[in-house]
Amino acid sequence: MVTMFDLISYDDGGRPRLSVKIEDTTPTLFKFFAIDVVKQTANNRGTRGLFDVVDFDAGSDEYALFMDIMPQNYPGKGLDVRLMFTMTSATSGNIDWTIEFERLAVADQDLDSDTFSTAIAVTDLDVPTTSGVIGLAEFSVTSGAAMDNVAIGDVFGFRVTRLGSADTATGDAELVGIEIRGK
Repeated sequence: MVTMFDLISYDDGGRPRLSVKIEDTTPTLFKFFAIDVVKQTANNRGTRGLFDVVDFDAGSDEYALFMDIMPQNYPGKGLDVRLMFTMTSATSGNIDWTIEFERLAVADQDLDSDTFSTAIAVTDLDVPTTSGVIGLAEFSVTSGAAMDNVAIGDVFGFRVTRLGSADTATGDAELVGIEIRGK
């Protein structure tokens, strides 16, 4: 336990100094939007109102791929991923999403072959009851194999898939944005 006496120090003149260290222990590492997609199953970019979205069809499995570099401020204890989405028309049913990581380390990965981590799924998530209202899918990713051993400084791919062949929501799911936070 930290007491107030642990926060007070004295300078050479005997004057008290208050020392406080403020640290963000779960920094937002990445924010992805429709404009950031580097590859997708089909040309499914759309708009919702004034905002760009990535459309994922019902009835088939479709993905969007994003790329970035793991920053120096990654704490190394895994990631929390938040997908924000709306539905084009569905106001009932459920939706299934998966996420995967692929480490693209220097002198390690042949870009002609994919080695994504095992998919992490959120299934049977109720869609918002009003079309256009943002829903949230949350994933907890442990460090290591679950994120294909991505480390600080590594380029990596991040793939989001709607399992439209398995969920019960009709119409397109519209990916609005993604936040990835360090644990």
